[in-house]
Amino acid sequence: MEFDQIIDKARRKGRGAGFNPANRFDRLETRFEPDGWDREEDLPPVRTVVTEERPRKVITRNASPDLSFDRSINPYRGCEHGCIYCFARPSHAYLGLSPGLDFETRLIARPDAPAVLTKELSRRGYDVQPIAIGTNTDPYQPVEKDRQIMRGLLQVLRDFRHPVGIVTKGTLIERDIDLIADMAGQGLAKVGVSVTTLDSGLARAMEPRVPSPARRLKTIERLAAAGIPVRLMASPIVPGLTDPEIERIVTAGAEAGAVAASMIALRLPLEVAPLFRSWLEEHVPLRAARVMARVREMHGGEDYSAEWGTRLTGTGIYADLLQQRFKRAVRAAGLGHRMPALRTDLFRVPPRPGDQLSLF
Repeated sequence: MEFDQIIDKARRKGRGAGFNPANRFDRLETRFEPDGWDREEDLPPVRTVVTEERPRKVITRNASPDLSFDRSINPYRGCEHGCIYCFARPSHAYLGLSPGLDFETRLIARPDAPAVLTKELSRRGYDVQPIAIGTNTDPYQPVEKDRQIMRGLLQVLRDFRHPVGIVTKGTLIERDIDLIADMAGQGLAKVGVSVTTLDSGLARAMEPRVPSPARRLKTIERLAAAGIPVRLMASPIVPGLTDPEIERIVTAGAEAGAVAASMIALRLPLEVAPLFRSWLEEHVPLRAARVMARVREMHGGEDYSAEWGTRLTGTGIYADLLQQRFKRAVRAAGLGHRMPALRTDLFRVPPRPGDQLSLF
């Protein structure tokens, strides 16, 4: 085994990562070593711990040419869904934590986010463009059920008539259909729902705390029935593992009511690569070599290439084949690649208590 710090399965039941890789910014590394006593020790299971952060701002800006938005909000840092392939895992290292098990068990909630967002949107000269939520960590991960930070953010955005695009794997979004449908009716909201595979067993292994694929398709159906534009996100496509399902995933999304579809090829930046290789050896050892060979074929012989313009699609014959299959499946299902544009002309700062109201 390439990885000598694997944590016992019984301790990490329901988790995606098998270990905590060292934080790339730390000079010291924490390792488990035998203490010399010849006896078994019962170590506690890995539990989810949530701490709180009081941010000064919540809107994050980006200038990436690969992204269709220039600003986003993350109600939480870390994600309990535990998707082993999650490209956001390396961001936990900036907090002094590991992108492995820490990412999915040591979460940071931002309860003041709605109030801070209100202040940011109220600033004179604010330039209105759609805000993306869920592009790094899922706003509808399990902790949101009690915290309701995402719902608070939506209430602020609705009051300001601000456009928002939401990405999620969580069926908890159905709780907020009242807010999202109201905004969608004004051209202010759209949703992307990620369906990586239709195989419930594979999904449970790759995405241990995400609702089943069938349940996510039901969420697409309920959102669509409420008049909310929904995009099926077949992301990521794992070469040699989930790529045979491309056509079936697209068809299932269309039948559920999605109006558009998109696809991103698997990418394994920084610590995600060793975590994913470890996962392959544990869960699909007979396919591990084939999967990684395909991944490297799409990234110039490496586990990952961060080149602008190709990092989301990969390069080469195999990557081109995946794109061609996906485009053909989208056409056959009667879907488009793009969602309706969101409106920015309705934005207004709502009056506060004590403000003098306009006579006109």
